[in-house]
Amino acid sequence: MRLAGGWSDPAFRAVATQVMVLALVAGIIAFLAINLIGNLEERSIRTGFGFLWQASGFEIGQSFIAYSASSTFAKALLVGLLNTLVVAILGIILSTVVGTIVGVASLSRNPLVKPLATTYVELVRNVPLLLQLYVWYAVLTQMLPAAAAAPQLLPGLYLAKSGLHFPILHSGAGLVLGALIAGAVAAIAYVFWSRRRADLTGAPALLWPRAVLLLGPAIAALLFLAATTPFDVPEPTRFGFSGGGLVTPELTALLIGLSLYNAAFIAEILRAGIMSVSRSQSEAAASLGLSRAHTLRLVIIPQALKVAVPPLASQYLNLAKNTSLAIAIGYPDLMSIGNTIINQTGQAIEVIAILMAVYLTMSLSISALMNWYNARVALVGMK
Repeated sequence: MRLAGGWSDPAFRAVATQVMVLALVAGIIAFLAINLIGNLEERSIRTGFGFLWQASGFEIGQSFIAYSASSTFAKALLVGLLNTLVVAILGIILSTVVGTIVGVASLSRNPLVKPLATTYVELVRNVPLLLQLYVWYAVLTQMLPAAAAAPQLLPGLYLAKSGLHFPILHSGAGLVLGALIAGAVAAIAYVFWSRRRADLTGAPALLWPRAVLLLGPAIAALLFLAATTPFDVPEPTRFGFSGGGLVTPELTALLIGLSLYNAAFIAEILRAGIMSVSRSQSEAAASLGLSRAHTLRLVIIPQALKVAVPPLASQYLNLAKNTSLAIAIGYPDLMSIGNTIINQTGQAIEVIAILMAVYLTMSLSISALMNWYNARVALVGMK
């Protein structure tokens, strides 16, 4: 590459432009860093991450691990991270299921099903998510009965303003988790084996063995623990419940709101993907004797995914980032706990850096997973 022609040389101009842009960006970053350091020193604000190992001094309403006010700020952030991940993962699963059902229903020939699906999509998509979260939170906290009048849905299962109260085991969580991991490994192994068998023999892969392998060991472990381990059953009192586990109304409202809101967008994405498949594919499947349900599952949806996966990835990213709206209804997600830590320690830069790193890692992980799946779907479609 010749760079001797001066500014009139396109190659030299391209390199020089990139160098100047890089120098400008580096200068801006250096200017901001110098000002930041000077302002911190002027106000005697301490820096560093040593505060993470100090006692937090505040409680957290929803925690999936043991936590108390004497725990460290680092553990408080871990609790917030787990709370965020639970909502993000469950929200992605629920929104995908609901969105798939609504997307298929919007293409139905039934004169009742199609208008209902269309109404749901248009209504939910055009109402701000924050407003929907407020509505669901108000429904769960104002319309449900107090503890003393809470209905018992099942033995030991109560639904009240304070949330969903349920029995928990005193021990055995590790056994259930291990059984669930073993089931997941077995289900993945079956998927690879069934696909290899399908390539060799043409036998279709069945869905029910995957569900049995995935959930069977965990259900068996729960049944075993239920027969051998005493339960901590919630008991209604005058001012609340004692004992048992709790799913707070904040978690429920956030999960329902995020799932239903994103399901409306996913429904449109899947509907567009299904409509992009040529009608001749359905006609060919019908000529082979496939039912409408089998045609949709085995022919239409696999081809529609090649179109739908990229926008689905963007929607999953939006859902994961929108979990930060939990602060509006009091759910202790990562952002909410980070804001509390900033108010207590004053070390906003460090906490914000941690939050940015976590959300960036979460988004990049979802993006990488969806890119992998998109490449896999594309390769399958090229066979």
